[in-house]
Amino acid sequence: MSNEKIQVGEEGIYDARVLGVPKMMILGFQHVFAMFGATVLVPLITGLNVSTTLLMAGVGTLLFHLITKGKVPAFLGSSFAFLGGFALVAPKLADANGELTIANVERLPYACGGVVAAGLVYVIVALLIGVFGVNRVMRFFPPIVTGPIIISIGLILAPSAVTNASSDWLLAIIALGCIVVCNIWGKGMVKILPILIGVAVSYGVAVLTNKVDFSLVAQADAFGVALNPSAFAKFDVGSILTIMPIALAAMMEHIGDMAAISATVGKNYIADPGLCRTLLGDGLATSLAGLFGGPANTTYGENTGVLALTKVYDPRVIRIAAVVAILLSFFPKFDAIVNTIPSAIIGGISLILYGMISAVGVRNVVENQVDFTKSRNLIIAAVILVSALGFNSVGGLVLYSSESLTVSLSGLAIAAILGIFLNAVLPGNDYQFGKDLEGDTSANLQL
Repeated sequence: MSNEKIQVGEEGIYDARVLGVPKMMILGFQHVFAMFGATVLVPLITGLNVSTTLLMAGVGTLLFHLITKGKVPAFLGSSFAFLGGFALVAPKLADANGELTIANVERLPYACGGVVAAGLVYVIVALLIGVFGVNRVMRFFPPIVTGPIIISIGLILAPSAVTNASSDWLLAIIALGCIVVCNIWGKGMVKILPILIGVAVSYGVAVLTNKVDFSLVAQADAFGVALNPSAFAKFDVGSILTIMPIALAAMMEHIGDMAAISATVGKNYIADPGLCRTLLGDGLATSLAGLFGGPANTTYGENTGVLALTKVYDPRVIRIAAVVAILLSFFPKFDAIVNTIPSAIIGGISLILYGMISAVGVRNVVENQVDFTKSRNLIIAAVILVSALGFNSVGGLVLYSSESLTVSLSGLAIAAILGIFLNAVLPGNDYQFGKDLEGDTSANLQL
């Protein structure tokens, strides 16, 4: 097939080399733009380093492709599912104006340690799937458990969104409005880049109204190393128990993305290379990111949108995007510019983002047709929601405390444990993974 007869967007292309290197590079850059807005938003919200985040997204994507035999055209970026865990373990500190803008550098490494542990949960589940089969393992994680957990993540984060947005409601509303307009009425690339456009427009308004401080940009080096040893993961039991259970919701997101990519490309990646390999790749990428001070990774729905738009399904293009993300991470000035974004803009974006997380949990329950006329389902959902929000409001449950060590469970951890336990012991657990693949895998936490 000659290059002249091939037009991007009109027919499925599984080997992008037929397009030539220049077009492959352009397509790779497009994937970078698709993931960029959401990926850098996570470190802005949590206080993590943007350069480290980009580096680990690129490295994590390449590791994922290695483990999945280079078959799956998936990009791994920052996961929103873990924001609740970061907010609990390493909440941002107040600045001179009382706004929560200062990164909690003392506690962030412990939050990253929890991310390392969460990634290992993926690995364990992947191994169990390899040994016992996917149906037996996923029986313990039905929508009646994962749905309310995802709902709880968004609701726990809601107060921080309002706090940030209240520092400048005009900027927050502009950012929020742009996202709504782009996502509902946008076409093509506009529709799949709502976060990036929302940040760009509201940031432009902030610059014009002199609400952006560029002093840190001038001080930043033009080129540097993306890793900071002081930010590398540290471990304590409390942080691990707080963040590790979030892996349950994140795994549902992963499975949803695998189903979406499979449907888009026309290949069953859950069967080949297999869910055990894709989960293993995602889990190891997450643990690696946390180990070096980055957020958890996850397969990105935004990039699946690019696949559907261009109909170029070659994983080589995704690997080009991964290399570009790695290269961007070595420019500290770029990191400094991103950090000049006012907290109100982050708050405006978070108002819809956190609500979307909870809404996805609702969708997870609805699309799976969970029957709430059954008492067991009502009990499981009620216990999860009240435990997650109730225990979170009182700082969790302290299991052990001494001068040198405090072991506690967060509301999310308690909710996950109780939900899995109740689902296992209460009669009437008739959930079968794979019976309705679209419903089973609806937990996509991306816009």
